[in-house]
Amino acid sequence: MKVFLSWSGHKSHQVALVFRDWLPSVIQSINPYVSSEDIDKGARWSTDIAKELEDSTFGILCVTKENLEAPWLLFEAGALSKMMDKSSVCPFIFDLKRAEVKGPILQFQSTIFEKEDVKKLLMTLNKSCGEAGLKEELLSKTFEVWWPNLEESLTSIKSERSEEEKDISDKNLNNEILEEILELSRTNQKILRSPEILLPPEYFDFIVKEKLDKDLSERERELLSEQRHLLMEVRHRTMMMHEMVSSYRIEKRVLDDEFYEEFRRYIDLLQRHQMSVDKTYKIMNRKY
Repeated sequence: MKVFLSWSGHKSHQVALVFRDWLPSVIQSINPYVSSEDIDKGARWSTDIAKELEDSTFGILCVTKENLEAPWLLFEAGALSKMMDKSSVCPFIFDLKRAEVKGPILQFQSTIFEKEDVKKLLMTLNKSCGEAGLKEELLSKTFEVWWPNLEESLTSIKSERSEEEKDISDKNLNNEILEEILELSRTNQKILRSPEILLPPEYFDFIVKEKLDKDLSERERELLSEQRHLLMEVRHRTMMMHEMVSSYRIEKRVLDDEFYEEFRRYIDLLQRHQMSVDKTYKIMNRKY
């Protein structure tokens, strides 16, 4: 009996390949088919696949988080349901819960990655084999022998992160970093527009009005001058970072070396500014 294994995405493909090798070990009359084409990269639906669909008696859809709404998987599910009875099409739910499944796939009776549920799937497949199927007692014994092999293979796939998941994770991480930097940039702009939020008015009075105080030493005057220049540079650099972050978000660019280098300079500047503020406060405390 021919069994068509439908897949879409890296993890789904791995699951399909495991079943292709495992199913004939349990029920020797099963002849599984897995398309070797990378359907996620735009390969056309070939006549070979169409023929296999037509000749297959049973269809298993390898459903994962990454392909739950994949057009190709839904297309093959529809094609399988038209060519055979719905009871002969079974989604294998892998690495997600039944409650997470939605859409057209819900019309089929699904199987999850649990021993008893997989055994029920094997019983259904065996019945579809007709006279070529195994006796129920023999099937149960054979299943017990081969189940650990399937469990180990699928568990190893479950622990892996697919390229699609890595891309999503990297994008999410980039977005989180950009959001944090953008928020930092907005906060600094707000502080520069209304410095009293962070520093009391007497601090700036000291910088602006007392800079000509004859009691100030040359070193103290230099420190105050440095503080004014740093404030101007922080304002300029904050505006630059704000524009840069906005540009990366709009263009959906991945954070690169150029970005990290600019961000490092920005953080260094903020640290220098904080050190200068601390020194200035010491002068204020000493003189007043």
